[in-house]
Amino acid sequence: MLLARTALRRVPAACRSTPLPIVRRGFASGPSSDLKRTGLYFYHVGNDAKMVPFAGYSMPLSYGNVGQGASHNHVRTEVGLFDVGHMVQSIFRGKTATAFLEWITPSSLSSLAPYSSTLSVILNERGGIIDDTVITKHAQDAFYVVTNAGRRDQDLAWFADRLREWNADHADGPVELEVLDDWGLLALQGPKAAAYLQALTSYDLTKLTFGKSAYVPIEGGFNLHVARGGYTGEDGFEISIPPSQTIEVAELLAKAPVQLTGLGARDSLRLEAGMCLYGNDLDEETTPVEAGLSWVIGKERKESGEFIGAEGVRKHLKEGPPRRRVGLVVDGAPARQGAKILDPTSKEQLGSVTSGIPSPTLGQNIAMGYVRNGWHKKGTELAVEVRGKERKAVVTPMPFTTPRYFRGTTAA
Repeated sequence: MLLARTALRRVPAACRSTPLPIVRRGFASGPSSDLKRTGLYFYHVGNDAKMVPFAGYSMPLSYGNVGQGASHNHVRTEVGLFDVGHMVQSIFRGKTATAFLEWITPSSLSSLAPYSSTLSVILNERGGIIDDTVITKHAQDAFYVVTNAGRRDQDLAWFADRLREWNADHADGPVELEVLDDWGLLALQGPKAAAYLQALTSYDLTKLTFGKSAYVPIEGGFNLHVARGGYTGEDGFEISIPPSQTIEVAELLAKAPVQLTGLGARDSLRLEAGMCLYGNDLDEETTPVEAGLSWVIGKERKESGEFIGAEGVRKHLKEGPPRRRVGLVVDGAPARQGAKILDPTSKEQLGSVTSGIPSPTLGQNIAMGYVRNGWHKKGTELAVEVRGKERKAVVTPMPFTTPRYFRGTTAA
């Protein structure tokens, strides 16, 4: 298995006197400041980026005088490029890697085809979400896993503990985790993303449908792991890049009509697409059932799957969760994180907003939040308290905008 021309070497167990479950690969250590930097930090600064703290990293919020709304709309109509190199990229490998990942997540990975991916969740013993993740099978015994930067320390500590448990009971098939430290990750997103990337490769991108990945030769001598998908609701690709090549690839991809795009537009795009942000919309007290993510649980695993947190998840599946994640359209003013969601008649609090923005695409105020079970049905009228005033809010299905993922000959 290769990641961008660099071999991921398999270390025989017999060669390790004391097996260590996590192997880190990287070049330079982090900067001296408290905030970490991706490999494109100076590239962003050189392109007049406004850098802000995010998930322990210094990340671009916007570029030059391009406003958040204009940047958002450019991705919806053209194509934008995001640095997501702060995300944690890892490889799990070993004879029992499938079983291990099916123990720490509720997903059905044994039936996943090679170079196919699934959204999943890492659960604690109560069924709460430690993190959301995308898992891609590369081979029968190797998986490429992307997790959130803001959960890096918690995730890696959890993985290390669970690997020690697992490997103690599976000496004949231990699992190893390799963290791809300092690797770049770029997201090329928008309706013109495919045409732009196709001009740089001989690989037929029509063969790469949503949720699939491949090693793609790119102009300039690169051979990169390209996954079709993203966080905007648009067609696009996430491209994993070795540290020494990240700047070159960014420069290759950031030519007209591609526009460098920062966190401001990324947040509004993902909310319009109905996608969760960990720490806002997901946390360790929330089960996948409450979050509306029951679909990530394998059908056969809902009844009999042996995974961490299964008891709490099954309780919510069978009895119904106490609360549910919903989308809202809010009158008058945008409702931000923490705003109270109320019964419009009794004024009793039913829940809270977890994310909210004025939607650049829809021209409406949209929000995501959790409400008491029974108040989650489409069209239910609620009230949201915004700056001391009650605003009408209507439960609205998510995504708020129509997704345009490429699933074959037509976008869907």
